[in-house]
Amino acid sequence: MLEKMLKAAKEATYEFMSMRSDVKDRALAAVAEMLDKNRELIKSENAKDIEHAKATGLSAALTDRILLDDKRIDGMINAVNEIKAQTDPVGKVVEGYRRPNGLYITKVKVPLGVVGIIFEARPNVTIDAAALCLKSGNVSILRGGKEAINSNRCLGRLMKEALKGTGLPEAAVNIIEDTDRAVVMELLKAKDYIDIMVPRGGDSLIKFCTEHSLIPLVKHDAGICHVFIDEFADTDMAVSIAVNAKCQRVGVCNSMETLLVHSAIASKLLPLLEKAYAEYNVELRGCERTQKIIKCVPATEEDWRTEYLDYILSIKVVDGVDEAVEHINKYGSQHSESIVTENYTNSEKFLDRVDAAAVYVNASTRWTDGGEFGLGAEIGISTQKLHCRGPMGADDLTTTKYRIYGNGQIK
Repeated sequence: MLEKMLKAAKEATYEFMSMRSDVKDRALAAVAEMLDKNRELIKSENAKDIEHAKATGLSAALTDRILLDDKRIDGMINAVNEIKAQTDPVGKVVEGYRRPNGLYITKVKVPLGVVGIIFEARPNVTIDAAALCLKSGNVSILRGGKEAINSNRCLGRLMKEALKGTGLPEAAVNIIEDTDRAVVMELLKAKDYIDIMVPRGGDSLIKFCTEHSLIPLVKHDAGICHVFIDEFADTDMAVSIAVNAKCQRVGVCNSMETLLVHSAIASKLLPLLEKAYAEYNVELRGCERTQKIIKCVPATEEDWRTEYLDYILSIKVVDGVDEAVEHINKYGSQHSESIVTENYTNSEKFLDRVDAAAVYVNASTRWTDGGEFGLGAEIGISTQKLHCRGPMGADDLTTTKYRIYGNGQIK
């Protein structure tokens, strides 16, 4: 059954890659309309996943990732409409030039082909990923986790129904409803049919895909994000950013896991933060210097490497921007990092030397998101360096092709 789906998906790419923009946009409009019309069904199916999550003891933060209420359904609809409104990346000319032999060479954007997306928990990925693939002319193979199987199945079927009669190939969007890990292994080996795999999930999923895939991966890896509060930071801004980065939504990859504070202001700032975090019941784990200033659990070496996705925060006092950068580059996951400072030299040093997909000055790491970056949504947030980095939008789901025009040239 899976091989039949994969063969149909591969065959569909040859038709889909030259699909007109208006046809793709009409399909996206149909998806948005279908979601709006079926809110109650979506919430009803999602309730089954929420009930199962609570029954199996899933943490509140991870349960929140599964939830689909009206606000989040609105978010999916808005994402689809924003993607629809974007310029079609397919066919965009990257460059064009004429050679001395008279050949006119153009380099243009083309779809990747078949994109496989393996994800856990967040069911909105079903819509976001499929919509971005539709816009960029790619066929999608979507396999969600068992935590949100009812939601994913419902969204997938609604999307397939919406695409009927729009002119798109029937196999443009494919939903795998089998949650057996063996299916993931089959997908990772399907190099004859799938052009690129995008795994989104926890360490075990990423490690499994990295070790077993025969297909190029773009990894949506761990989010061990930092905020460094410099000695030249505005105090009110520093507290606001540090609290938002940790507490606004803890179960997501762009939330802060480690806070770095300059030693020159630590005795003043840490008590303010301790009080602010107490309102959210955040467990604080601090280095020896932190422990001398506020009440906290001693931090271990493992804490600096941990993505908590919970109301837990590790804190380290450092002696300047150089030590902060060194710590981030050693322990960070190359996702999102931020400095709070009014010092231009320090901010530029931080921007230049921190090795991450997104680096901020005076802003929360929570902004790293395809929607917030104007991409409508994201396939994932790539923490690697090839072929793209950061939030992946429709443009990142293309590669290039050379198109050469001649008038009889031979060599």
